Amino acid sequence: MVTYFKEILTGFYSLLAGMAVTIKYFVKPIVTVQYPRQKLSMSPAYRGHTEFVLDLETGTHRCIACEMCARICPSQLITVEGVKIDPKKKVPRKYVIEYQYCSLCGLCVESCPTKALKFSEEYRLAGFSREDCVVDLLARLQAQQQRAGLAVTPRPEARREEGEAKPEGEVKG
Repeated sequence: MVTYFKEILTGFYSLLAGMAVTIKYFVKPIVTVQYPRQKLSMSPAYRGHTEFVLDLETGTHRCIACEMCARICPSQLITVEGVKIDPKKKVPRKYVIEYQYCSLCGLCVESCPTKALKFSEEYRLAGFSREDCVVDLLARLQAQQQRAGLAVTPRPEARREEGEAKPEGEVKG
């Protein structure tokens, strides 16, 4: 009989202890971020996808299309095509990364000799198809330049040397 009342008191005590925890958190302020309406502030150590560093002096990127990032990438998912705009300067014409395979290891950012790459703070990287994960960094740079109010860097075209065949439909003259 004594054990019966002891179990009732122990159960009642555990009920009160649980209710105390519930009431304590009920009166505390809400810490949940209302996601679509509020944006999260990410840690400085967060590694989002890779993007070009916008050089404010020149208003464009610092990439020299050396393809060091493409060579060092363990997943081989970076495609860089460069174009010489004069005998000493080369710029990227195409810079595409397929993020569905990226492990965000950071080797591309660390190996860049001109420090033209950085990790972004964007955390919404989900997509509904594989094409959503193929990102053109030059197009993202142009959007970043528009947001900053800078002149948009045009994509360089491949120059043809003398005697090189012209594409179909182009008139020689």
